[in-house]
Amino acid sequence: MKKAKWRTVAFWGLPTLALDLGSKALAQANLNPWEPLAVIPGFFNLILTYNSGGAFSVLADDGGGVQGLKMAALAALSLLPFIYFYVQAGRGDRLRLGSLGLIWGGALGNIHDRLRWGKVVDFLDFYWGGLHWPAFNVADTAICLGAGLLALSILKEKPGKGAG
Repeated sequence: MKKAKWRTVAFWGLPTLALDLGSKALAQANLNPWEPLAVIPGFFNLILTYNSGGAFSVLADDGGGVQGLKMAALAALSLLPFIYFYVQAGRGDRLRLGSLGLIWGGALGNIHDRLRWGKVVDFLDFYWGGLHWPAFNVADTAICLGAGLLALSILKEKPGKGAG
């Protein structure tokens, strides 16, 4: 019996979603907003922040209202093109299907935050000297890793052939 494609996506997506939601719950329970907790001094802190916008707080609006709902809808719509990659993938294309699991698991984690709190919980804070990366979370990491692996799976395709 052939393995269903959705199982590979779920194998990567469900643990990603669980790890994201669990780590955010731990951050909210144990960190004070905007008070950094040094883990590796000079390089890495845990810091509880909230992002009402998109990546790097683009389109952020702290005025309240329906911003979280708007951003959740935008995030859900941004997943639609990835349906194409799912349909195109063959059953044995673990790289492509796993990458989609990471992307969907991470996106669902951030969509959950937007629907529940109107903003995304961030808590991972990396910096070096005066260079400071915006705080992010497990979902953001999974989405970026998944996007990179998806690109790799596309580059690995033989010219003139699809993934299927």
